[in-house]
Amino acid sequence: MYRIRTFNKISPVGLNRLDPALYAVSDSETDEDAILVRSAKLLDLEFNPGLLAIARAGVGVNNIPLDSCAQKGIVVFNTPGANANGVKELVIAGMLMASRD
Repeated sequence: MYRIRTFNKISPVGLNRLDPALYAVSDSETDEDAILVRSAKLLDLEFNPGLLAIARAGVGVNNIPLDSCAQKGIVVFNTPGANANGVKELVIAGMLMASRD
């Protein structure tokens, strides 16, 4: 079983896609195999020696120490299209607000 530690609140819609028989997911996991993060800063965090991957739920990886991860063989990746619907909704709302007198 893989242990995944979450930082921030991650949508249950996405987390429910992970089979509980294969993945233990919580914000209190110890000796985690992977980290799932949104905006929490991991720059000063001491990583578990067995950590395999860090997934950033969103665009960018500026809150993750890439050099340190590369030296330790930790794979880091992001999900750039994850918030596309939210961005579209914000843009349309802004256009509607700007069109009002």
